[in-house]
Amino acid sequence: MGNRKRNSSIISKNLKSSSNISSLKKCPLSPRKTRLVADTVRGLQVDKALSILQFTPNVAARYIEKLLLNAISCYQEKNGDIDAKDSIVVIKSIHVDSAVMLKRLRTAPQGRGHRIRKRSNHITIELEQFSTQKN
Repeated sequence: MGNRKRNSSIISKNLKSSSNISSLKKCPLSPRKTRLVADTVRGLQVDKALSILQFTPNVAARYIEKLLLNAISCYQEKNGDIDAKDSIVVIKSIHVDSAVMLKRLRTAPQGRGHRIRKRSNHITIELEQFSTQKN
């Protein structure tokens, strides 16, 4: 029984080490606003996505750009033997999930209070490499 669990944990560790995933937790923006920016860069090459994010005026673009740069550096660290000129790195998937919501009260007329929901999100980017060399 212990060998089965050990083997499955080794397999999952190898899959995680071979995948190129970076994530940003508790980003203080609403998921809906962040998804608008994430949809513009999904499936693009990394250099094109960075240039689009650089000139996008939304605040969410800054967080996604920072996360994408982190994902690129992690990719280069894991794949040091692969030459960047011979490969095309693409954003395979980008997910924006909702995170914890801070609930506050704002004063309203006639002694009432209205609820303010300060939303946050988790952003996950997965990179994929396409080789341009033909065997």
